[in-house]
Amino acid sequence: MFKLIFTESYLKKEKLFLNRHAELIEKYKNILRLLELNPYHPSLKLHKLQGKFKDNYAISLTYSYRIILSFTVIENEILLIDIGSHGEVY
Repeated sequence: MFKLIFTESYLKKEKLFLNRHAELIEKYKNILRLLELNPYHPSLKLHKLQGKFKDNYAISLTYSYRIILSFTVIENEILLIDIGSHGEVY
């Protein structure tokens, strides 16, 4: 099982995102549970990013929304970085 690390910055972005998209709260909770259990699950569509984000990964919350994350040097920890639309997070 993986441990999710929520930075203060991420929590602010999360709050704003969920206030704007209350219909996604349950889906978001399910995505986080699955991320803790298996970040490589195919439904998350985990993919490595390139360019200035080359050390990060993204998963899909929906077709339009992403969560940016990074695997920490401590085994089984995932640092949550950003949440939002494709245009907002990239």
